[in-house]
Amino acid sequence: MAKHRQTINSRVEGSVLAPWKELSGWLLLLAAIGGMILLLPAFTLNAVGPHFLVAVGVIGLWRYALRGVHFVRAMWFLYVAYPRLRERAEKAGAASDPSHAYFMVTSFRIDAETTARVYKAIIEQAIDCGYESTIVASIVEYGDELLLKALWENYQPPERVRLKIVRIAGTGKRDGLAFGFRAIARDCPNQTALVAVIDGDSVLMPNVMRKCAQVFHQLPDVGALTTNEFCTVLGSPLMDEWHKLRFAERHLNMCSMALSRRVLTLTGRMSVFRAQIVTQPSFIADVENDSILHWRLGRVKFLTGDDKSSWFSVVRHGWRTFYLPDAAIQTIEHPPDPSLLRSSRTLMFRWYGNSLRQNGRARELGPWRLGWFTYYVLQDQRVQMWTGLLGLSAAILASIQFNFNYLILFFVWIGITRCLMCVMLMAAGHRVGPWYPPLMYYNQIMGSLIKIVVFFFPDRQSWTRQKTTLTKHLDPFHSRFNSLSSKIMLFSACSVFAAVVLTIVTFKSTFG
Repeated sequence: MAKHRQTINSRVEGSVLAPWKELSGWLLLLAAIGGMILLLPAFTLNAVGPHFLVAVGVIGLWRYALRGVHFVRAMWFLYVAYPRLRERAEKAGAASDPSHAYFMVTSFRIDAETTARVYKAIIEQAIDCGYESTIVASIVEYGDELLLKALWENYQPPERVRLKIVRIAGTGKRDGLAFGFRAIARDCPNQTALVAVIDGDSVLMPNVMRKCAQVFHQLPDVGALTTNEFCTVLGSPLMDEWHKLRFAERHLNMCSMALSRRVLTLTGRMSVFRAQIVTQPSFIADVENDSILHWRLGRVKFLTGDDKSSWFSVVRHGWRTFYLPDAAIQTIEHPPDPSLLRSSRTLMFRWYGNSLRQNGRARELGPWRLGWFTYYVLQDQRVQMWTGLLGLSAAILASIQFNFNYLILFFVWIGITRCLMCVMLMAAGHRVGPWYPPLMYYNQIMGSLIKIVVFFFPDRQSWTRQKTTLTKHLDPFHSRFNSLSSKIMLFSACSVFAAVVLTIVTFKSTFG
């Protein structure tokens, strides 16, 4: 078991900063927190009264308690439950081998250097895993086909490794996935075959497929699983830190949800499915033409979020989902904009839009299908966007109404709690940098604002790499009605939130 703990913790990314710079950054951050503490006089909170502390404190306790539960669950999974599972899986030996392993990669408008790295890693994985394997490449551009064929000739794989190239029109990733799944379905794979779905900017780390196959053999109720992710960011050092923070938080949350085998997404960068699932016409239709029926906006077709569609299809048919912390990929991140502010807004708009469009129908599956903890987490997503803004809003209003020291006190609290959250990420095996605490809070505030907008405008979608948006075939009246009704509901919800914050902060001075 100790060996597996070491394996998990060895997946630590190299720092983008020199050690002395990181130390200097942490010292500067702690000095800033200490300086704010020294600015605070020995004043009491009587100006706003105990109701303020109770209202804000109870909500804060609820939010941090859920994070604490995730941390405890993640640590148990990472250091107890998963090593035991991995030990059993390795003892199974050849009994866990799938009849066939498919590596399906979709590639579109990715630079040649990244594409070559991805294809090389897939070919090497197919050769090294020892299974009967087929690489299925859904390709749009002829240059990618030539590159893949050149690499194939260079490696000269054994006969048990085959190559299938599926040429498609550049109509989106969903079409690429659907054509690839149909190509696999024509092989009529049996129930032990596996399909790894890989994005065109994801480089497989050694032994990923074998580790996945071993776990599938041990967990017959798991229909699909996703893997750990690390990243190389083609951007500024701050952009690099922002992406690495995201992957570190993803790792912790995935470990927590995997304890009950209910991870909430099958990440498009790299997930592995049972072939009997992805070859079903219903699953292919779910991925290719997914949509939701919105009570106000009508039918909303999914442009992005294929990973959410595949997750919903798998879970809807009664399968469980899982996460492998010791099977990793390296993603090559191409930020959509050099500016962190613009890039993060664009990416969060896509990520959170996919999650919120998925949320309603996922909750309809009910706790008996999802499990009570997973069901609660989905319910929590509905209010998280508002509670994330409550503390800052109340602190700003209290500083205006009563004393500026309330805002300073609030940021002291934010600094201390975010440093403690960084300790949690370290315990999960990820490095943390001095930019992580402020970036965590930036993600909370910016993420909450974007979630609120996306919640009321679920029909607004765009694909960052292809620069395409969802085409809505509506007559002028319905188009204007949808836009106006969304704006009215957004304004109404924000007004109610503002009234609640105002009541909490000024209750005593108004009614006392």
